[in-house]
Amino acid sequence: MAGGGAMILDTCALLWLASGDRRLSRAALKEINAAAVVYVSAISGFEIASKVAKGKLKLPHPPQVWFEKVVGHHGLTILPLELDVCIAAAQLPQIHNDPCDRFIIAAAKLHDLTVLTSDKQFEKYGVTLIC
Repeated sequence: MAGGGAMILDTCALLWLASGDRRLSRAALKEINAAAVVYVSAISGFEIASKVAKGKLKLPHPPQVWFEKVVGHHGLTILPLELDVCIAAAQLPQIHNDPCDRFIIAAAKLHDLTVLTSDKQFEKYGVTLIC
C-alpha cells in the first residue's frame, strides 16, 4: 500500500501543516512536497476530535469538516486503521504510552513509512523520522 518515498504525519505535524505553524520547518515542508504519498492516520481524526470535545483544541470547523478540508487542501491520503495495524500497535514495546502515537508508529513500521514528528520517542521503535 505504501512505501517508496511515502511518509505519515503524526497528529501534531498535521495540525502544524494545517495552521501554517512555524514549528513545521521549511525542511519538513520540502519533504512533504517531495514525498510520493503523504499519509495521515485515521487515528489522528480521533485524537483531534477528542481534543476538541475536551476543549483542548479549537478549530474553525467541526472536526469531520476540518479534517476533510485539510486532507483535500494538502493532497493527503487517509490511512485507515486496519486490523494488522491495531494488533501491531498493541504488540509494540511499552516505550511510548500514547495509544494514538502507537497506531501511527505501527502503521509506519508495517508500511515502511517515514514519520514526520517532533517526538523523538518514535525513533526508539526503529522508524525513520523527519523532525
